[in-house]
Amino acid sequence: MKNERKGRKKMLWGSIYVGVFILVFAASAIIKMTYNPLSGEMQVHWNDTVGHAYSDIAYDDKEQNKFDLYVPADNTKKSYGLVVYLHAGGFSTGDKSDDANMLKWLTSKGYVAAGINYTLRNENNPEASVYTMSQEIKKSIPVVKAEAKKLGYNLDRMAISGGSAGGTLALLYAYRDADTSPIPVKMVFEMVGPPSFYPEDWTTYGLDQNPEAAANLFSVMSGNTITTDMIGKASYDEAVKDISPFMWIDKNSVPTLAAYGKYDKVAPFGTVKYLINALEKNNVPHDYFEFPHSGHGLQNDNKLYLKYIEKLNEYLERYMGSE
Repeated sequence: MKNERKGRKKMLWGSIYVGVFILVFAASAIIKMTYNPLSGEMQVHWNDTVGHAYSDIAYDDKEQNKFDLYVPADNTKKSYGLVVYLHAGGFSTGDKSDDANMLKWLTSKGYVAAGINYTLRNENNPEASVYTMSQEIKKSIPVVKAEAKKLGYNLDRMAISGGSAGGTLALLYAYRDADTSPIPVKMVFEMVGPPSFYPEDWTTYGLDQNPEAAANLFSVMSGNTITTDMIGKASYDEAVKDISPFMWIDKNSVPTLAAYGKYDKVAPFGTVKYLINALEKNNVPHDYFEFPHSGHGLQNDNKLYLKYIEKLNEYLERYMGSE
């Protein structure tokens, strides 16, 4: 009976940590979505001379399995590049419409752009995990390609991106799923997406001090059963591999542009080292922007943010190019 009560207590505390994580991550992601120091720089006067938008196209049968497709007004080229942008929201909130300005900006540069929703983890979808979300993104890309072709846009190259939770999903597709992508992936760019899930780095949530909570939270995120005795062992790495972007990096991985805030406590800054080390170890072309005064919103380094956008334009030109 005593052991049973102890087990229930561990499960309770684990559930509390999961709830706290989701609340903090989602709340901070909302701040990021509503605060954009470059909103003026990326503002496009959207009309029919720039492009056309098609909303809520279904790619599967779940309620949130929809995407928005933006196509440039110029439909005379033989081929186009696709840029996918995945929304933020702590894996539990957010919507493709939050990134309408980004998608319009990309379209104004001549790309086909897509904002893709995925099934969020909440009380209506308690089985959703980072892994199932990533699988939905994977399933959506062939449909995006087909819908673009129906409209007269042949897609032959692709970049994928996102912020926060969307950044993690973008990295997963770029490193884990690129080999099976129906559109060749040429690059990935993202901001503040957690690239690794080791308890010792998630100090904000006390997971370095509470193995039961860590096991519970990362079980939820991975969709796999993780126990405390797995932490620090190869079995733990195997359990979180499918949601850990850095574990999929090799010498053939696509060029990467990444930005992180040194004072990020939402997606803890300690997780970033695994991503950068893996890129360097495998000689993957990359540029890493460390925002020295910012947290998860990258809100305190506007000049550096401008440099990030300048570098993004360079990447798009170099790796996505034109027809």
